[in-house]
Amino acid sequence: MPALRTEITEIVTGLGMFGFPDLRHALAVRPRALRNVDEGVYELLERALRNGGHDALFRRAWNNGVRFAGSPEGLRGRPPWLIEWKGGHRPPGYEQIPADLRVDHVYLVSCKYGSKILMNAAPAALFEDSSQPGDDWFGRVAPEEYQQFYSECRRLVGGRLPPSVKGLDRADRRRLKQELPRRLEGSAKAAYLALTDAVSSGSSLAWAGFLATPRRQEEVLWRLLRMQSAPYFVLGESREGHPLAYRVSTPWDLRASHRFLSFRHRPEPDRGQAVVSWEARLAEARSGAVHRVKGHVEIRWSHGKFAQVPEAKVYLDTPHHLVPGYVPLDIPDPMALFAE
Repeated sequence: MPALRTEITEIVTGLGMFGFPDLRHALAVRPRALRNVDEGVYELLERALRNGGHDALFRRAWNNGVRFAGSPEGLRGRPPWLIEWKGGHRPPGYEQIPADLRVDHVYLVSCKYGSKILMNAAPAALFEDSSQPGDDWFGRVAPEEYQQFYSECRRLVGGRLPPSVKGLDRADRRRLKQELPRRLEGSAKAAYLALTDAVSSGSSLAWAGFLATPRRQEEVLWRLLRMQSAPYFVLGESREGHPLAYRVSTPWDLRASHRFLSFRHRPEPDRGQAVVSWEARLAEARSGAVHRVKGHVEIRWSHGKFAQVPEAKVYLDTPHHLVPGYVPLDIPDPMALFAE
């Protein structure tokens, strides 16, 4: 079941596209053209709107829908005849475009609020373009440091745990997650910092081996920016509270407007997490002006140390409106089309 915040940001964004005079009117009408939203969800949204506490989120989501409806890049002032909410369903297979709404079977919209994360990936899939089920990246790129850190944690927890980190089963991992102190001190903390630095270096080294040609570097940039064969739209809000409304171009579009120059990366020591920073340089096709796109990858456990295999979380550090291929949905006055 989606969380209330998710329901507000996604469903209210869709409601804002229909041309209703305000949000309360839209919630009262409950348009049939917005599919996959049941009566219970509408009642939950109405109650949340009455109770307050989410006013800014309601307002931002509504305005983003209105903005998309009026934008020349979006619906151009034409109310949609069908919006499908993906809701809490799990996709039947691998879906490359992170869409939360599908408008008129054509426009794919991702609602993104308060996060700089572009995607989560298996480290092997990102740094080597390969993946094995259950693959533990820490053991791949920093086996000695990983074992040393585990030995320190085994000492802290006590009791019966396998001597080798490779012998951990699901119950062992659950126990480590539950019993390890949140703040590590002394030799355990030193071992953890040595592990993160080793993973940073090992991940960067693996990436260097994979990114041996400019073509592969360019393709990895497309993947980091989540560019696909079809364009889609991102509507939301940055972590700093600024509105996000842009179209994500395709690799074909980006090549038509910019020339790829380089992709560089390096390990970042002493960050408390395993981090690899990256920077791409592109030149405008017409003027030759050079643009830099920066980000970083954190390789870490998402749900506590040892709980699961590590993930690679890709972050964008460059503001979205400065990223080549992210086209802002700018119109003179979005509220002139529909009243708030």
